[in-house]
Formats: sequence, C-alpha cells, structure tokens
Amino acid sequence: MSLTYSPISTDWPCQVKTPGNRDWERSAAKWLRELVPSRYGSYPLLIREPVLLARHAQIQLQQEIRVIRTALHSARAELPSMGMPESVIEHTIKLYAAELTQLNHIARGVRVVTQALVDGNSGRTGR
Repeated sequence: MSLTYSPISTDWPCQVKTPGNRDWERSAAKWLRELVPSRYGSYPLLIREPVLLARHAQIQLQQEIRVIRTALHSARAELPSMGMPESVIEHTIKLYAAELTQLNHIARGVRVVTQALVDGNSGRTGR
C-alpha cells in the first residue's frame, strides 16, 4: 500500500513542494539534508540520490526518537540524584514530551516524502 501525498495532508512538510511541481525533488532533498547531520550534505551519493538521503533521514530520526524516549522515561529516576529541583525536572519532562511529538511529526513527513520519491523513481526508471 502506498502512502498518499497531498498538499493538504498534515504529514506532508510545508517546506517541500508536492510531486508534480517543478523542482519538488530538489525541495525534498533540501529539507531532508536539514534533518541529518551537516557532514552528510557533502556526500555526493546522498546529494545525487534523494531516496538514499530520505532513508538515512528516517534512520536518523528513529535514533533521535529512541534517545528522547530514553531521556523522558528516565528523567524522574535520574534527575533528582543529579541535584535537579522538581520544577526543573517537570520542565525537562515537558520539553522531552514536546520534542517527541515534534520528532514523530517530522518522521511521518519523511515517510510520505520517501514514498513519493520512491514512486517517482519507479515511474521514471521502470524499476
């Protein structure tokens, strides 16, 4: 089953033009490069192959989500022993929860953009 991509989809990132628009793949690649560590933007293969860049962005986001979940789940147990007052712990938990929500939203966007890139490659190359 293919994910749908639409300019009105809440998962489609506003920074990326929708398929069919001029330079949509370029806008997708630019957005994806912003999601990975900057050193990856200098790798010619990732620049030439946006599907590979999208795959790497998905993996990167999965790792970030794991890190935030670990930090969120361990905050109450670990932060008091580090001398953090309850108010700081509560703010930290809220920060982690907000970041987790944001990362999940971005991950959904990466998934729909990746699918659009894959669909575009399949149609163009007959794979």
